[in-house]
Amino acid sequence: MLAKRVLVIDDEEDIREIVQASLMIMLGVEVILASSGQEGLQKAVEQQPDAILLDVVLTDVDGIAVFQKLQANPMTQQISVIFLTAKSNASDQLRFAQLGVKGVIAKPFNPAKLAEQLLKVLGWQLEN
Repeated sequence: MLAKRVLVIDDEEDIREIVQASLMIMLGVEVILASSGQEGLQKAVEQQPDAILLDVVLTDVDGIAVFQKLQANPMTQQISVIFLTAKSNASDQLRFAQLGVKGVIAKPFNPAKLAEQLLKVLGWQLEN
């Protein structure tokens, strides 16, 4: 199990719940949930998670804008951000890489493989 905290910013309740269950069961990490970009920005500052899973398409503000605000804030710029997105064509992937996100997990994702994908992108090891 990992003594880590992951913030999930997604406006779809089903996605938040699936991600939370998957990461808690498979990795034992603490999962913090935010249903909007603004809420996510606030929780990132207050909770200081180890990583953020961020939906690119949010209803209140674009996920890319949220990422840029996280990077502009000294209190959150060190947090690893992984985009969760249905936008997974080559040009989108290149654009995301140029922004400096840690990685991209495509939607729809396999809940059974999500933890493994997260570990790989972040370079985290399961603790014994």
